[in-house]
Amino acid sequence: MFSPLSLYAKQRERRKWQPAYVKLERERKFAHRIEEAYAIFENCHLCPRECGVNRLQGETGFCRAPVRVVVFSAQPHFGEEISLVGRNGSGTIFFSNCNLRCVFCQNWPIAHEGRGKGVNDEGLADMMLRLQKIGCHNINLVTPTHVMPNILNATRIALKKGLRLPLVYNTSGYERLEIVKILEDVVDIYMPDIKYMDADQAAKYSAEASDYPEVTKKAIIEMNRQVGELLIDRQGTALKGLIIRHLVMPNRVAGTKKFVRWVAENLPRSTYVNIMPQYRVEYKAFDYPEIARGITVQEFLEAMDWAEKYGLTNLDPKSLSVRNFYLNRRAG
Repeated sequence: MFSPLSLYAKQRERRKWQPAYVKLERERKFAHRIEEAYAIFENCHLCPRECGVNRLQGETGFCRAPVRVVVFSAQPHFGEEISLVGRNGSGTIFFSNCNLRCVFCQNWPIAHEGRGKGVNDEGLADMMLRLQKIGCHNINLVTPTHVMPNILNATRIALKKGLRLPLVYNTSGYERLEIVKILEDVVDIYMPDIKYMDADQAAKYSAEASDYPEVTKKAIIEMNRQVGELLIDRQGTALKGLIIRHLVMPNRVAGTKKFVRWVAENLPRSTYVNIMPQYRVEYKAFDYPEIARGITVQEFLEAMDWAEKYGLTNLDPKSLSVRNFYLNRRAG
């Protein structure tokens, strides 16, 4: 139902908006938060695998990441959600290595093989500032989990040099609740995946991560508590909030029906949800017959139907356009 009071509150929030990390620094809490995060490297438990290695001493765990970030690319990206791309692109920084390593990974040379260039935190801060200078609308941190402390430190360095863009935490969703809490008042936009709703599927396709569904759901509820529903400015550009991505997979492997029902029952039904049709067979997916093909039109349409059946009201416009295209073609 339309609420003038709610509309007024959102307009006031837009006018008052500033990156969350600005307030954290003003309150003199940012430096302590960075120290807290960096201490985790001594006994690394940044992600649910909790390897316990001392990355400060050069040890590596499941993600194979060193203590210094490895960056594959830092550039404007135009393939993201419309509210992130805007006119000048989303300022994406692709971090190498990954704590999940799915068999169907579309970025496997980066995530699995760790291709990229090592940079220190000052170099990462400079990348953020360059993306701001060329007009990007946000800093989009892709696969950030295993380098979260570096990101915090680089953000503070960049803030002191003039960074004022929203931070987008673009994650697989495989996040520890305790770590997400450390990110409060640093991250403006959370963009997690929910890849699976079934523990067996998660274990099969993501390196024995059978706890993926449960830990991801807890993390996303916390993300929603921190940033709430997506807030956009008058130009339609995202400022803060939660965006959930869900990739439709062949043979209902991703548990899409369970996913949309969970969102409807645990989050506002107006949560921004992107049900994505772009699954393709990559990396080792050819070895698994049930996912060794693209999705069918019917599989995507049933996913969108489930979303509407369970009352989700803020579906990604591009996904809706794809749905309408298929429906119109079928009707014709």
